[in-house]
Amino acid sequence: MSDTTPWIKASASDSSGSCVEQRRHAGHVEVRDTKAHGKGPVLQLSASGYAAWVRGAQSGEFDRLS
Repeated sequence: MSDTTPWIKASASDSSGSCVEQRRHAGHVEVRDTKAHGKGPVLQLSASGYAAWVRGAQSGEFDRLS
């Protein structure tokens, strides 16, 4: 069985493509910018690092950045 999933993006993404996509690959979670059409850089996080980032986003830890 493959450890790679297809790229997914949030259903709340706007029609201009202003969003990120994520997938699981080789034991990590990869994140990329949808607007780059697969040609831009990919951020690779450990599963625990990604989970920590999601928890921070859900708790409002990064709200001051917007």
